[in-house]
Amino acid sequence: MRMRRGCSRLGLGLICALGVVQNGFSSCGVGQKPVYMTFDTGSQSQAEFIRQVLKKYDVKASFFLANEKTVNGDYSLDTTWAPYWKALVADGHAFGTHTFDHVYFKSDIGSNQVEVRPQFGHNAGKSMNWTGPEYCAELNRVKTRFKELTGTELDPFWRAPGGKTSSRLIAMGEACGYHHFGWADAGFLGDELPSEKYPNAMLLQRALNHIQPGDIVVAHLGIWSRKDAFAPMLEPLIAGLKQKGYCFATLRDYPLNASATKP
Repeated sequence: MRMRRGCSRLGLGLICALGVVQNGFSSCGVGQKPVYMTFDTGSQSQAEFIRQVLKKYDVKASFFLANEKTVNGDYSLDTTWAPYWKALVADGHAFGTHTFDHVYFKSDIGSNQVEVRPQFGHNAGKSMNWTGPEYCAELNRVKTRFKELTGTELDPFWRAPGGKTSSRLIAMGEACGYHHFGWADAGFLGDELPSEKYPNAMLLQRALNHIQPGDIVVAHLGIWSRKDAFAPMLEPLIAGLKQKGYCFATLRDYPLNASATKP
């Protein structure tokens, strides 16, 4: 299996906790090639469109949640979004934490801290130094809120905003029960890039040409800065990958004992 960004070898205990298989891919049939479609929160402008496309093609995906400002003037983990998250739960998707305030990692500090900068919340834009328990508390804020909104437990995995991590940060997440998932280089769909320089047709063809079996693919539920949303390309992307014999699984089925690298 090819190396993937942000995935590390873990012990059997967490593999069992995630419900994944050690050999093969439980959501895919024999001879099929698995792809792991994932979505991070964002402006939420494409959220319902994406849900409908996934439902149409019976694709199960993994969603990483943060409390981000939306095009509706609210935030993605406000009560107003409870029906959306409940619908995704009913559709059979998986859910991880993306840090509640979309907290960017900046650097390791001293022997046991990390410098971070939240994008939202009371400390938005401020640099802060956190210990492992403090970072864990931030991850768990999403777990608590997701249970309040949906009545469902969050899955034990997370993704750092921007994919920016260090070995220390990943270890902090693992210490409180969360496995970090980044994405494959070919799986970066580019929906946050400027559409003038990276038009949808270009990004779609690049993805179809380069995605490989076992790749984790990343996109967002809406990007403020992109003029032409990439979401309309999701349907031809899924259809094209299925024509090539790919199947789709959630990160619950990702084989964590596979050799992989940290970023």
